[in-house]
Amino acid sequence: MSQPIRIGIIGYGSVASGPYTRQIKRMQQAGQAVEVVHVCDVRPERRQVALERLGVSNFTSNYTDVLENDAVDLVLVTTSMREHGPVAEAALQAGKHVLVEKPMAVDLEMGQELVELSKTSKGLLVCAPHVVLSPTYQAIWQRIHRGELGKIRLARAFYGWAGPSWGQWFYQPGGGALFDLGVYNVVSLTGLLGPAKRVTALAGTTIKERVVDDEMMKVEAVDNAHVLIDFGEGVYAVVTTGFTIQKYRCPAIELYGDKGTIQMLGDDWDPDGYELWRNDIGAWQIHEESDPNWPWTDGLRHLVECIQTGTKPVIQPEHAYHALEIMLAAEAAGKDGRTREIESTFTPPRFFSEAQEQEAAHLIHDRTQL
Repeated sequence: MSQPIRIGIIGYGSVASGPYTRQIKRMQQAGQAVEVVHVCDVRPERRQVALERLGVSNFTSNYTDVLENDAVDLVLVTTSMREHGPVAEAALQAGKHVLVEKPMAVDLEMGQELVELSKTSKGLLVCAPHVVLSPTYQAIWQRIHRGELGKIRLARAFYGWAGPSWGQWFYQPGGGALFDLGVYNVVSLTGLLGPAKRVTALAGTTIKERVVDDEMMKVEAVDNAHVLIDFGEGVYAVVTTGFTIQKYRCPAIELYGDKGTIQMLGDDWDPDGYELWRNDIGAWQIHEESDPNWPWTDGLRHLVECIQTGTKPVIQPEHAYHALEIMLAAEAAGKDGRTREIESTFTPPRFFSEAQEQEAAHLIHDRTQL
């Protein structure tokens, strides 16, 4: 067995102490060599939680203690959103591998610094969300890129809920529904369709005050949005998101092509299979979820695997930066109604083997000749 990857967690709130702790235990049960050696949180009472759930007594309220710990190989950043960028930057500068929760940063300057630093740091940088790793996402990607739906012309993505009643930072500058929820959809659509060219939006604050942490507060972040994305060549998409949605029953992602339609069921962070309509078949085909237990924390497993095998992660910082630029453009458009050109780009990950790449090229060529 290889030497274990030793993890330091910065921010041991509900996300780290719940889903990521379960992911770490799942990885250990599967024989993946990982262990948590240091935990940081600004709330001292989290010390006992870390001890009970992870058996880790090495606890601090100062995140630099984790970065200065030579026993830490990988830093998991699960703080409030405004701290993501600065903490991830410091961790990369310390030579650590880094997984940072979404968004990678809350401004473009910090996001760009992370992208550039990831090119020279000894550590790998993986940015949430990890939607491109789900088997359902990859199956949909393959269907699209085999040309089964023809040219994709239109797309829609959806994710929202009523909003958290804890963590006032969700509703303060640097927070909001786009950064917390819409980011999943933006990453999914750009991964499937490629880099965006232009963005505009209806985005704003519709619930002006909320009770959060048992205290009435003013909401200063976007909590309600329709984001319009132009992918070029007449290909358009819309992302609907908000802390304004009680319940919904609709697919997470819908893509409409010249020869068919594909719909991801469930949410893109928790898919439930997909439905496919092809004109040449003339019927809906339902494809059940192939991995009902796929966790949205799977990026941690992927990063550890890449460290252990010396391979490049399929989730690249440039993709996270592109998503950040789209979201910030949408927020700005919500204020003045203007369309923004998107300057960044990235290379979307591909999910074909070499043989599948050749087969797909032949299929697409044959269909274009029909």
